[in-house]
Amino acid sequence: MSLDATFAALSDPTRRAVVDLLRRAPRRAGELSEATGTSAPAMSRHLRVLRECGLVEEERPQEDARVRMLRLRAEPFDELRRWIAEVEQFWSGQLASFAAHAERSRGARPRKRR
Repeated sequence: MSLDATFAALSDPTRRAVVDLLRRAPRRAGELSEATGTSAPAMSRHLRVLRECGLVEEERPQEDARVRMLRLRAEPFDELRRWIAEVEQFWSGQLASFAAHAERSRGARPRKRR
């Protein structure tokens, strides 16, 4: 699983819609195709991208092995969440430094009298 592959997969609006649908519950490919207004062959290509990068996996219910349900995998999203937290921490630090600098600069300038 690579962060680059995750971003590439999520760059497509249809694949993001699939992720949003699967976030609510596992679904069949046909249900995803219908819900997104995508043809079955196009949905198959989107699902292949999502499976190859590890965002989605198939499961077969015990009661009917012919049925293939698709569900999200947590691990790639955990990796994405960690990366976003690191970026957020960096920018929070930058903003705190800027705020401290602005306060020091404001205190060093003499105020205009009216």
